[in-house]
Amino acid sequence: MAGSDYSRTLLEVIPDARDGLTRTERIILYVLDETQKELKGRNVPTAMLYGRVLEYVAMSEADLHLYLDRLGVKGDGM
Repeated sequence: MAGSDYSRTLLEVIPDARDGLTRTERIILYVLDETQKELKGRNVPTAMLYGRVLEYVAMSEADLHLYLDRLGVKGDGM
């Protein structure tokens, strides 16, 4: 069981060879895309994105902001 946890942790931090994204980054982009489709192309509020990402990955709000910055996702400053 401990080996399984170690493997999962490793998969969280090692970028995929196909595109360089980690599992967490891929989940964030997937959730962002799905939510934007649901909102008919409008911008997704960070709070809404955070709540939906938490359904897949445990992370702090600050961690989400770090991932969004790394992915180049920028808000409108409001």
